[in-house]
Amino acid sequence: MEQKIYPVDVISVCAADGSIRPLRFRMENGNDGFIRVDISRVINCRQIQYVGIEAYVFLCEAWMEEKRQLLELRYTIRSHTWCLLRVVN
Repeated sequence: MEQKIYPVDVISVCAADGSIRPLRFRMENGNDGFIRVDISRVINCRQIQYVGIEAYVFLCEAWMEEKRQLLELRYTIRSHTWCLLRVVN
């Protein structure tokens, strides 16, 4: 996968303490279809701030195209949008 930020649709859980945990997401595969990715666990979550934009970056282990992958998802707080930043391996 090339280094490009992909907007994704995410199903997540919001806990009573305000924390967010992504469960699964889907993204376009370029052929007018979608790829569904199930997240098996969230390894790390960190809050970042850049140019006045607050966001959370999640390092996740997931099943993507029948392979276990490490990937980074970003949730931008102000715009409530999710994107796939990169696939680590």
